[in-house]
Amino acid sequence: MPLQHRSADHIEEQLSIIDGLSSRPFPDEEVRPGASGRWSGPGFHLAVLRESQDFWEDRSTEIVEAAERALEADLAALSAILTARWGAPETVDLWPCLGLDDPCPNPPAREPLSFLCGVAGSMQTWRLPNSDRWVGLAIGQADPEWQFQLLAGIGDPSSLR
Repeated sequence: MPLQHRSADHIEEQLSIIDGLSSRPFPDEEVRPGASGRWSGPGFHLAVLRESQDFWEDRSTEIVEAAERALEADLAALSAILTARWGAPETVDLWPCLGLDDPCPNPPAREPLSFLCGVAGSMQTWRLPNSDRWVGLAIGQADPEWQFQLLAGIGDPSSLR
C-alpha cells in the first residue's frame, strides 16, 4: 500500500477517535482501560493517536528525526482538518503548567494538562462549537529513549488555564 494511503488511513482513524471522545461523557472517576492508549477522568479524556518506535536500541539522528517527522505530518493533517471545522487553534504553552517557575501553583494543573505538560512543551487547542469542551493536539516524548506520541486531549474549561 502506498504511503499516502496509509497516512490517510491514520488520519481517518485518528479523527474517529477525536470525534468519539469529544462527544463521550466524562467519567466520575479516572479510568485507564488496559493498554488501549486512552484514559479518562472527571473533566477529561486523553488518547495516544499514534506513536513511533522507541529509541532504546538506536537513537541515531536519522531514526529519531524520521519518527518525529511522521508524527508531525499527522499533526499537520489533523490540524488542517480541525481548523477547517472549528477555526484557527490557540497554541497553549504547557511549560507553566509544571509549576517550576512558581513553587506553589494555585491551583495545580488538572488532567489532561498534568500529563501533557510532562511530555510536551505546547499544544494546539480548539474550542468545540456548542460545547464548553476543548480539543488539544500535541506531540510528546516522556524520555529520549521512549517513543514519540501524537496525543489528543479533550477537557472541560476548568482544566485549561
